[in-house]
Amino acid sequence: MKPQSTPLPPHVPETAFGIWFLRTPTWTQHVLERAFKDLEPLIPARRASYPVVADVGCGWGRSLKKLHDRFAPQRLIGMDIDAGMIAASRAEVQAAGIRAEFIQCSSSQITLEDDSVDLLFCHQTFHHLIEQEQAIAEFYRVLKPGGVLLFAESTKRYIHSWIIRLLFRHPMDVQKTAEQYLALVRSAGLTVAPESVSYPFLWWSREDLGLMERVFGIKPPAVREETLINLVAVKPPR
Repeated sequence: MKPQSTPLPPHVPETAFGIWFLRTPTWTQHVLERAFKDLEPLIPARRASYPVVADVGCGWGRSLKKLHDRFAPQRLIGMDIDAGMIAASRAEVQAAGIRAEFIQCSSSQITLEDDSVDLLFCHQTFHHLIEQEQAIAEFYRVLKPGGVLLFAESTKRYIHSWIIRLLFRHPMDVQKTAEQYLALVRSAGLTVAPESVSYPFLWWSREDLGLMERVFGIKPPAVREETLINLVAVKPPR
């Protein structure tokens, strides 16, 4: 069932720095590409092609060509709550010679049919959402039975750090730990195998930007509160 169009729910607009950062090579290579490389080996029974692929929170559209090249969709969909991001993503795929369609909607009110998506990509979007429980329920609804969710997210430990508070803007009271995000995904009815979860501790997710390790050789503690979680979830077959 396709939900009726309703006014977009409230959201927290990004800072000017955050909007600029999403277009930098640092974002594209060290955040986005790194997430793809981490997520792909976690996909159970990886298929050569996923007919319908959707990106929730497509932003500037940097992920769309990567999704196209990796998963060979017949239908590629970009979604974002911001009309400016939709326009930018459309220009990005046109420049790359890729065909895609775009929907302006909230992640908690996705205007797609039930059981219509084979692969849903949610990269560094969830911590921007106010209505997180509604969003993960929507992810479950639009995925086909057997469809997969690629979920890459920064945790409460990272979003609450001083450097992120200084440079970016987020709804701070809804941030979750890695364990809480994993529990939330499972609570929606999606299955996540233990071997389909990763906790990368990348330099950009540390308050010191990895300088203590890179400059002084001081390794991070083995036991720590994780700053990132990457996981692949599956909607169970009927």
